Amino acid sequence: NDKVTLVNTMTNEKLDRQGVVAKFGVPPERIVDYLAIIGDSVDNVPGVHKAGPKTANKWLAEYGDLDQLIAHASEIKGVVGDNLRASLDWLPKARELLTVKLDCDLNPHISSLHDLHAKPEDPSQLRALFERYAFKSWLKELDAKSPSTLTSQSATNHSDSSLQKSQPQPLPQLQSQGEIDRDYVCVTTREAFLEWLEQIKHAKLTCIDTETTSLDALQAELVGISLSVEEGKACYIPVAHRTGEEQLERDWVLAQMKPWLEDPLAKKLGQNLKYDMHVFGNYQIQVQGVEHDTLLESYVLESHLSHSMDNLAQRHLGIKTIQYEEVCGKGVHQIGFDQVDLKTATEYAAEDADITLRLHHHLWPQLERMPSLRYVYEQIEMPAMRVLGIMESNGITIDREKLAIQGQEV
Repeated sequence: NDKVTLVNTMTNEKLDRQGVVAKFGVPPERIVDYLAIIGDSVDNVPGVHKAGPKTANKWLAEYGDLDQLIAHASEIKGVVGDNLRASLDWLPKARELLTVKLDCDLNPHISSLHDLHAKPEDPSQLRALFERYAFKSWLKELDAKSPSTLTSQSATNHSDSSLQKSQPQPLPQLQSQGEIDRDYVCVTTREAFLEWLEQIKHAKLTCIDTETTSLDALQAELVGISLSVEEGKACYIPVAHRTGEEQLERDWVLAQMKPWLEDPLAKKLGQNLKYDMHVFGNYQIQVQGVEHDTLLESYVLESHLSHSMDNLAQRHLGIKTIQYEEVCGKGVHQIGFDQVDLKTATEYAAEDADITLRLHHHLWPQLERMPSLRYVYEQIEMPAMRVLGIMESNGITIDREKLAIQGQEV
């Protein structure tokens, strides 16, 4: 109704009454009838065969509700009318299955809505529950809580005992793009490059990213390299821009970086590092020391969401990053990254390395607190990434004649 708003926590989409009509074509009170007609795959409830949203909207607009549609089923012509009549016995059951029960007896468990406020923690009951189901991380959190912490939390819970008086807590304020420190430099001299090389040699962890000529890593040519060892500070090393500006020679840069890139003790971080490993592999450099990948950290923590750096930065850091299209354009007017001027390229590429490092500092502690997910990340996803990279580089042997025959048969 007008007092209820639906929030989709996956997309943060909000639907009020008008929003439901705009999205589904029917008001909220007709949603169950609408789903009974088209079916609901989520709850495995079939609808009328070949009746889609447009048909459901048309019928409900004409007849009002499912009961009236059933009563006038004989008036509907064609195949869809035959399908409707074939479903007449099923439609009431479909509606029943799709309707949320409102008459459940909550007594003696809940005598009033006012009893639904958060109650003080009972450490002994929590411990028994956590031990029963082997919730090791939560057991550690429980052990870490001091009596003063529990007392303070209990007092807070008691003070908010009325459901009507409770107010939703505001979400943490996200940083805007202008609030973060950005110290990005374009490295175009050997002296500046060697200074950065010394930095990464002594760093505990270095974020590295590449800019190239293609999304196909096995065909891509290296255009530049970005590095970051500290949040807010990053560099971009252009090596193949076709803008006529001064830059370092690609072969010289790679020759200088190869020992570090192939050093298994030099810990490296990136976003989708498998791509960058392929790019360096195109120049006979086998990257070692790959310690972390923020794409995989995100995948393990929230597999159902987008793992692109831009989305991760917005979701976790509240930072709107520079979009590739802002730098290179769109569609037929899009240029290659090697045609971007060095100032713009530095702002974009150095940001990639900086933001990836920030994301790692945000995501990795979450994995550390969850041993089971950390195990998946360290023992399954990271090793699998390396194996997949080798498989992609080596390719597979196929019998072309048999493949052609199978293609015809399929």
